[in-house]
Amino acid sequence: MIQYTIADSPIGKLLLARSNKGLTHILFEYEIPKFESIIKKKFPDENIAKNDKALANAVQQLNQYFAGERRSFDIELDLVMPPFHYQALMAVKKIPYGKTLSYKNVAEGAGNPKAVRAAGSANANNPLPIVIPCHRVLATGGGLGGYGGGLEMKNYLLNLEGAL
Repeated sequence: MIQYTIADSPIGKLLLARSNKGLTHILFEYEIPKFESIIKKKFPDENIAKNDKALANAVQQLNQYFAGERRSFDIELDLVMPPFHYQALMAVKKIPYGKTLSYKNVAEGAGNPKAVRAAGSANANNPLPIVIPCHRVLATGGGLGGYGGGLEMKNYLLNLEGAL
């Protein structure tokens, strides 16, 4: 069973979803209309049901983050992805609040310094933005790079953390 809730945030509505193991998705507002198909790609055999209570802790931690009261998250995760993507996102998860790394640094942290493009692909497919802070990853030359929520949102998050 995948349970979900929709929460308001300073960057728009966010849909949070969890399995029995942990948080599986954080979707931006523009993704919410197609959330069922997004979730079914990774969990094709699971039923999906709204359950605000099951995600109350994750929503609370996100609210604390946006209020400047939380710098890291203590939430169980359920990540379904290829092994290198998992390793790359675990490297991203370790980037401290208010700091940034390059895609090259992420590839190195994932154990394959030559896999810069694969590290970028892992970031682009991050199912848990903010909790796994892919907004903290910049292009190797120092530019913002891309972001699933758009560059304005990436800028907002980096400024919130004092990283810019």
